[in-house]
Amino acid sequence: MTLDDLRVFAAVCRAGSLSAVARDLSCTQSAVSQHVKRLERELGVSLIERHPRGVVPTQAGRLLRTAVADGLGGIDQAVRRIGELADGAGGSVRITTGSTSIRHFMSAAVVDFRRCFPQVSLEFQTETSNRSCFDALAAGRVDLAWITLGSPVRGIEQRAVAELPWVLAVADGDPLAARDAIEPADLQDARLIGLPQNSASRSQLDSWLAEYGIRPVFDTSVADWDTAILLAQLGLGHAIVPALPDWQAPGRRGLRLIPVPALPVLTAGWAVRHWDTLTPPARAFADTVARHCARGPAGT
Repeated sequence: MTLDDLRVFAAVCRAGSLSAVARDLSCTQSAVSQHVKRLERELGVSLIERHPRGVVPTQAGRLLRTAVADGLGGIDQAVRRIGELADGAGGSVRITTGSTSIRHFMSAAVVDFRRCFPQVSLEFQTETSNRSCFDALAAGRVDLAWITLGSPVRGIEQRAVAELPWVLAVADGDPLAARDAIEPADLQDARLIGLPQNSASRSQLDSWLAEYGIRPVFDTSVADWDTAILLAQLGLGHAIVPALPDWQAPGRRGLRLIPVPALPVLTAGWAVRHWDTLTPPARAFADTVARHCARGPAGT
């Protein structure tokens, strides 16, 4: 078996389609299939099952997929780091995060980092869930992932950076706007603007509210925290969101953010494959973001 065989097999598992991988690699579907068949001949087992709507890995295929993701990600990262050492001070740092995290957590750090490392490029990729961030790390497509921290994940190291208390966002004229704090019981009949179902923040919020026996109605769904805040400011509902510094600015007229102190804080931070294998620029960028977060109102 070759590294190309393993790379193609991993791509087939991610895409669930031979034809999709063939399009991505600008080759024929038969060529993609040959890579998988070589691995199956070498191992003596079937690695994928063909279904009308695509392919899925077998039990043996899932074992190989996990090993390939770990192994190839490490190899790609090492080769890239060696290349950057050969090039000198240049290179790049690849970061994956949600669509609004750069503005809320990294804007000042990006300026600071650029001043210190003018030859290093920053490459940002948007993902929609922790799971997709972890997949990108395992595959070696990114160096750093900014995530909502949760349970440990095999092969991933997580580091907390910012603790974010929960607040209820309401318009100024709302009956709840005069409250100094909100208790979970106050949310029992509330119609809330929901965070994305696949997001770690929504999952943690649902779990914490359930501990209080609260099952609020989410009659509006949005893709990010900023949109939830905007709809609440317009009087279209209430939103339970993490308190971020940008939203506390004086220019946020018409909006009230009321603490919900009973809910545990949400923790955001970095996820990497291995801290000790990061390139010096990647480590410097992670540290720069952490340093700026620690200075702000929402920092730890």
